Amino acid sequence: MNRKRGIVHELVTNRILFLMLLPTLLYFFINNYLPMIGIYYAFVQFDFNVNMFHMNFIGLKNFEFLWRSGKLVELTYNTIGYNLAFIVLGNVLSITVAVLLSEIKGKWFKKITQSVLFLPYFVSFVILSVIVFNLFNYEQGVLNTVLNEFGVNPVDVYSKPKLWILFIILFFLWKNFGYSMVIYLASITGISEEYYEAAKIDGANTFQRAWHITVPMLKTTFVILLLFSLGTIMKGQFDLFYQMVGNNGLLYSTTDILDTYVYRSLKVTFDMGMATAAGVYQSIFGFTLIMVVNGIIRKINKDYALF
Repeated sequence: MNRKRGIVHELVTNRILFLMLLPTLLYFFINNYLPMIGIYYAFVQFDFNVNMFHMNFIGLKNFEFLWRSGKLVELTYNTIGYNLAFIVLGNVLSITVAVLLSEIKGKWFKKITQSVLFLPYFVSFVILSVIVFNLFNYEQGVLNTVLNEFGVNPVDVYSKPKLWILFIILFFLWKNFGYSMVIYLASITGISEEYYEAAKIDGANTFQRAWHITVPMLKTTFVILLLFSLGTIMKGQFDLFYQMVGNNGLLYSTTDILDTYVYRSLKVTFDMGMATAAGVYQSIFGFTLIMVVNGIIRKINKDYALF
């Protein structure tokens, strides 16, 4: 007769495994869960000279600067729109390149290509801003220099907001898709060769094997990365936007996101309460979204859901 074993029995039986897990649990507790006490700042009038729990409680007043700005809808739209583009295009590009690399037979060529594509991930956003400026500078930028050589009038890119939608997405993909590509490539290497051998026997060509075997096998990895990305969909890649756009007000209509707006609004007053309120708004939105999407995925296929 099988008897249910409690948590104490599991702790004693697998004590070595739990001890190995302890540093990870401590890391997340100290760096992720303990700082959540700071959410209280969103509901008080911040004062450096007073203990957090002795500050004046002001309810939802710290959230008012977002509503009163009149830009909350635009900021939310820009933040979500860019992040959706990053998620969708980034995953499509990463999967495509990972599948193509997996079909390359040359070992050294494959490794070199993988390293070259992954390298931009380590380029800092400050360096990226220098690259962007040298490309699009009106007087001496690469773009206008080339246009002058062909007798075409120079273009003032920094006064055309709509162009920056494309530029920001392209530079984000250039810098970050290599990271996801490596994850998908690792998933592909874990697929059993028996599937491909069976497909070859049935007469499937390279494209058919990739489409009917490799891509479906990446579903789990894609869903996990998707859910992780949706959880931070309101966190708008502050470094990317701030370094590329800076304080150019002409571009704010299409490039201003919640993070950059909050930074500009509060960098003088340094109001911790208002900044925390913006963070709480982002977190609640992201949490709600990931719960909804995870629920939808669980109804479609429980194996792909996070919980």
